[in-house]
Amino acid sequence: MIEGHGDDLYRYENIKMNFSSNIYNGTDLSALEAFLTSRLSVIRSYPEPSATSLEQMIASECGISPDEVMVTSGAVDAIYLIAQTYRHEGTCRILQPTFREYEDACRVFGYKEQEEGALCWVCNPDNPTGYVMPVEDILDLSLHHSLLIVDQSYEDYTMAPLLSPADAVRCGNIILLHSMTKRYAVPGLRLGYVTAPAAIISRLRAQYRPWAINALSLDAGKWLVRRGKKAIPDLPSYLAETQRLRLALNEIAGIDTLDTQTNFFLAVIGHATAGELKEYLAREHGILIRDASNFTGLTTHHFRIATQSPAENDALVTAIKEFNR
Repeated sequence: MIEGHGDDLYRYENIKMNFSSNIYNGTDLSALEAFLTSRLSVIRSYPEPSATSLEQMIASECGISPDEVMVTSGAVDAIYLIAQTYRHEGTCRILQPTFREYEDACRVFGYKEQEEGALCWVCNPDNPTGYVMPVEDILDLSLHHSLLIVDQSYEDYTMAPLLSPADAVRCGNIILLHSMTKRYAVPGLRLGYVTAPAAIISRLRAQYRPWAINALSLDAGKWLVRRGKKAIPDLPSYLAETQRLRLALNEIAGIDTLDTQTNFFLAVIGHATAGELKEYLAREHGILIRDASNFTGLTTHHFRIATQSPAENDALVTAIKEFNR
């Protein structure tokens, strides 16, 4: 497993503002917490061997067949499952910079990375850049690879057009990855799902372990889908605040930010390393940012910011100005 996933809050004791995790943190989870408290007795019995009941609900929501949906223990679980299942293909292409787990999973299962790899991995919206690849470009990529895996974990954090599960199924060689972690802001539950043609789902199921989804997570997933309320109540306003923060940081001498179509973005600091800025902010201000230097293709000067409340965003800008003095 790679070192340096985004939210390393566990390493610090004094963090008051967390800009490191891309997940929206303003969600009220009290109703879910109360529901799970009422369901604690389910831990006395085995859950479903596979999450069939939740898959049926997701399929209905997506307008596809239940045999075109597979629930996994988070999107990362699906990434390793896909790499394992198609390991005999031998080669892969990974559009960089991007989430490091594609590269790590392919390394574990012996793939060689090349420009015309059999499997192609795309994060869309991309982490860490916030770039959204147009749908027509996604479809064009699918014509040049035997299998295209599109990780849409941040699909609820953008207003840009994306490939739908039904469209992906019709293509025949596209797997979409979805994250309930991101959609409902519940990272501790480890819930995700794959949508793909039935033949691909069947092949993945043949490699998957039973009881991968624990009973409480399964109940939570069904409750969340039934309720139908996503984490971000006002996405346009949230994305507008992202642009306000990005432009404010851009006005600081020595800081450059990249445009984004999501709630997070990359920035570059010229006169120090991202690690030095990160440790200063944590130590002096209780602010945590993401040192992005471990993304393939980025440098020790890259860091990533995820938008928080307007007051917290202003505090970050002030703190980085102080670092410059």
